[in-house]
Amino acid sequence: MKKIGVLLLAVGAFVMGSAELIVGGILNVISDDLNISVSLAGQLITAFSLAFAIGTPIIVSLTSRVKRKSLVLYSLAVFLLGNLTTYLSTDFRLLLLSRVLVGLGAGVYTVVAFGSAAKLVSRDQVGRAISAIVLAISLSMVIGNPLGIAVAQLWDWRAIFAGLSGLALIILILIMKKMPEVEGDSPVPFFRQFAVLKNLVIALGFIFSFFFTTSASIINSYIAPYIQNTLRLDTAELGCMMLALGLFSVIGSRAGGAWTDRWGAPRSIYAGLSLFLATSALLPFMSGSTMAGLLFLLVWMFAMATSIPAIQTYFIGLAPDNSNLVLGMNMSILHLGVAIGAGIGGVAVDALSTVEYHPWLSSVSAAISLVVAAFSIRKSREEGRQTPTSPASL
Repeated sequence: MKKIGVLLLAVGAFVMGSAELIVGGILNVISDDLNISVSLAGQLITAFSLAFAIGTPIIVSLTSRVKRKSLVLYSLAVFLLGNLTTYLSTDFRLLLLSRVLVGLGAGVYTVVAFGSAAKLVSRDQVGRAISAIVLAISLSMVIGNPLGIAVAQLWDWRAIFAGLSGLALIILILIMKKMPEVEGDSPVPFFRQFAVLKNLVIALGFIFSFFFTTSASIINSYIAPYIQNTLRLDTAELGCMMLALGLFSVIGSRAGGAWTDRWGAPRSIYAGLSLFLATSALLPFMSGSTMAGLLFLLVWMFAMATSIPAIQTYFIGLAPDNSNLVLGMNMSILHLGVAIGAGIGGVAVDALSTVEYHPWLSSVSAAISLVVAAFSIRKSREEGRQTPTSPASL
């Protein structure tokens, strides 16, 4: 029964990940259909990420006494309502509001799913339970994103969100019937959670994590227009490239975990961020050749994915007794970075009328991330803090 609960939570995480990622793959389609600019369509990503980043910690904190199963069901209901609104939207403002609802539902669901999965299994199976949720989110990029692009090409982009609504309803019913109850946590006052920021090493960690995600989002949020307009792939080939990017993301995550196992979190952060910075800076030079540009974009995705396990493991080492709190805050910061990156990318599109130079904007943020990471790691060593060598699950 409990294993079924973890499985259902993982399937739900796949749906949440698909709902988040798919918009970046169909920005051109949405902008054409609504007769708006690509940069304006990109603000749908900003709306989702801001709702996730700001709304999630507030809601999770205020509902800490609520049973986790109930909170999962409520978040699924909000997610379902948001996607139905997306499906029915013909006005951009209503579409923007729908993405806020989807972001709130997905954010609360994701955070609660991680905690609930850990409580549904015995201690020696917690890692596997968490890994199941992570794998589901990773698979949403490999499978969900290309599948959504195919649906947009064959039918209508709104059909994607009708499908997500249907899946959310099925998962809601199954969780209601099959998943055992999970008690809420002991409440921690909302503002007390920010006391962790008094630790300079952790605060610097949040800063470099923010700039890393901002850098990634500047490219990721406009990756479909970049592939089509700059690297000259047609719409039929876009889905295949998105699938390849998803696969390289999964491979990169596994490689990042192995690096962290072998070298430890600090060295892996240096390696991952350095490769990420180099590929971001060099990517525009590859745009003259479609094949070279595509191959370099795959390496860029790999580099981005290798950094994530090391960063998460670094935070666990900095606050082993408060790892859930620190990782939860980092999740919000990551999505704030996604929102800011999408906003920067939108401003750049308006100003330059092209996405060709987004990688250079990305490299500036990546460079800041690497410099701040160096300060944080050096400070942690001065204070003698432990940084585990085992990779985090996310």
